[in-house]
Amino acid sequence: MDVVATRVDPSRLPMWAAGILAFVCGAILAFSGWSEWEWRNNELRNAEVELGNLTRSLTQHVEDTFELADSLIRGVVTALERDDGKPGGIERLQAFLTARKANLGRVRGIFAYDQSGAWLATTEDVNLSNYNNADRDYFARHRISADRSLLIGRPVRSKSGGQWVITLSRRWNHADGRFGGVVAATIDVAYFAQFYRQFDVGHRGTISLMARDGTLLADNSIPNPQELGRPMLETIPYHPLSGVLRFRLADDDLDRIGTYQHAQRYPFLVLATRTQADVLAVWRRDALIRVGVLVCLVALVVAIGAFLVKQLLQRQRLAAALAAKEENFRLLAEGSSDIVTRIELDECIGYVSPSTMRVLGWHPSQLLGKRAISGVNPLDRPQLEEMLDQIKKGIVDEARATYRMRRRDKSEIWVEATIRATRRPDGTLDGFVAGNRDVTQQKALQGRLETLAIEDGLTGLANRRRFDERLLEEWGRAYRDKTSLALLMIDIDHFKAFNDSYGHPAGDECLHTVAGILADEAQRSSDLAARYGGEEFAILLPNTDAAGCARLGERIRRALHEARITHDHNGPGIVTASIGGAVCRPGFERSAGPASLIEAPDRALYAAKDGGRDRVVMAGEIIELPSGKTSATVPA
Repeated sequence: MDVVATRVDPSRLPMWAAGILAFVCGAILAFSGWSEWEWRNNELRNAEVELGNLTRSLTQHVEDTFELADSLIRGVVTALERDDGKPGGIERLQAFLTARKANLGRVRGIFAYDQSGAWLATTEDVNLSNYNNADRDYFARHRISADRSLLIGRPVRSKSGGQWVITLSRRWNHADGRFGGVVAATIDVAYFAQFYRQFDVGHRGTISLMARDGTLLADNSIPNPQELGRPMLETIPYHPLSGVLRFRLADDDLDRIGTYQHAQRYPFLVLATRTQADVLAVWRRDALIRVGVLVCLVALVVAIGAFLVKQLLQRQRLAAALAAKEENFRLLAEGSSDIVTRIELDECIGYVSPSTMRVLGWHPSQLLGKRAISGVNPLDRPQLEEMLDQIKKGIVDEARATYRMRRRDKSEIWVEATIRATRRPDGTLDGFVAGNRDVTQQKALQGRLETLAIEDGLTGLANRRRFDERLLEEWGRAYRDKTSLALLMIDIDHFKAFNDSYGHPAGDECLHTVAGILADEAQRSSDLAARYGGEEFAILLPNTDAAGCARLGERIRRALHEARITHDHNGPGIVTASIGGAVCRPGFERSAGPASLIEAPDRALYAAKDGGRDRVVMAGEIIELPSGKTSATVPA
């Protein structure tokens, strides 16, 4: 039962109204200012997320390019060491490189040099005797170092073509282990610059490929070639592998947002930046419009409020005249669709309007002399009795309450009542007047709206808003109780292909089926299954360890298999899901936060996808990469 009780002093009502008006206007302006600030911060956070996604994609692109070049280099090194000293070995190598020239793709050229720097073989159409690369930095480093790992050199101007290139090189040895020479591959700097210009980072944004020490290798702005190889930033750490920077470049002095991503297999990183001015340009324009509209609306509210205060003053004068006209009150009560009740001091009904027949099913004569609260739900009676007691004691003169009331047919309705004390001319209390309104439909609508606010309309699971609220609640509870908190992120494999092949109605039905499986598997009342976005779902598991989290993920994966939803564009021929999980103990991980619990299973989810999909990966596990040659640890 909702009860609102206030002391009414009619003479001070206009003053209260003016005070409330001032408070509301101030609250609106304060909330608007806070909202605009949050909007600004969201724009910056969204820019960080977008740049982070971009750097991850570009890093993978560069790794693929370097891997292609490295595989060619390894092949040439193997051929040189296998045929070292054999007749015709160099001729066979040259023939091999000539045949591969048309299929080099992103790689500019392949070169093999002997221990003196002379050219042995190349994919370039040049006279080999005219060139020697002993003066190159990478050649000198390989000659003095026995390290045979891949070396990414600073950009240099190609001797054969004149263009600026990035060099990748490895040392090759004679059979006795002596330095035999170098095999190098080159990639045009212009290739990366042209590729990076495809991505919109604002007219003052940058995308840079750098060595791990911050040396600039390529840039989307095609800088002066003399600037290639210069240190661009000295503040990019090696750990973690990725991160966000706020900084200024020395040559433009603009506040920038940047994200970087270190490669895992090669010593380079990608940095993408945008200026804060570019990121916030749209927000600034829209904020000016919103603030202008808000100021106009507040001015309108003030004008209307002043008019209402004036009306309240007039209403006070009219109320004195209306108080003496009880007969008019009775006529109004009998013609009203609401129930108007006169309650005596003993809390029995002295009068009830005819509308009680329509609302409650009782004839007015059947209620006279009955206790006013006899038909009220027993759970709501104590507070209603307390409210009547407060009016009797003079603590308040008027009170409002919402409670359940029994109809003649034994059903219940919600009633909103306003109860006011009535007094004799000498000021003593002589009873109460109550106006009762049927608000059952409003209550039902309110409940429905509350459900819609936290429920996903398609799947019936909790929506993203409800998930975020529960995550904060459960994080706080786990922090206080020193318990664990687990999270599973589930993503349907190749769902876009499923939608494209079978249509969106079938896609919706697939999402609904998957949601049913998640709801069935999240059996505890404390577990929360939610639609996180698109084809991605999340299950929040309070007080669950890593083993329990992994078991639930595996049950979900098997249940999807058992559902046998046809998906011809997925490997197994049925709908499957990649699942990432993570567990944390907030009470013991003081530096972590709710966002970190989302980030960890999200990384594990991507690891599951990279590992072949249709699997469960927990944060912290070591998994096989798709090539089957290397392994990676999913960060916890």
